[in-house]
Amino acid sequence: MEEYFNEAVMLAKNGVKELEGGPFGAIIVKEGKIVGVGNNKVLKEKDPTAHAEIVAIRDATKNLNTYDLTGCIIYTTSEPCPMCLSAIIWSNIKEIYYATNRKEVAQIGFRDDLIYNYFEHNKKDILKIHHIENKECQELLNSYKNKLY
Repeated sequence: MEEYFNEAVMLAKNGVKELEGGPFGAIIVKEGKIVGVGNNKVLKEKDPTAHAEIVAIRDATKNLNTYDLTGCIIYTTSEPCPMCLSAIIWSNIKEIYYATNRKEVAQIGFRDDLIYNYFEHNKKDILKIHHIENKECQELLNSYKNKLY
């Protein structure tokens, strides 16, 4: 496990040095082999979704030629934000090891807690969500369902 964290830390340090993004790195391992790596590239890519975990997931799915990362473990330098946590769940990774937590990240200016607070308290001042009925959207889902089954 230590070797994976060392690799993640090295990726994070290099990313900061190269001005790619925040101090975060992630490694994805399957059957003891590193299959995906990533560091935060938000600044370099000008992409708010280019967090270390997302970059590592994209790398692993490319390297394994699948969207399904069942059997993989992710090692990350910090507790995943809600977006990354969702991506980890969607990719079927069932195990996460992380070092620093969201409170520590908040102390250096990152806003993960803002999103966690939204989910925990449904804070309307952060984001307003509106549900509308739309027949075409429902038909789109039904059409997709019927073609798959």
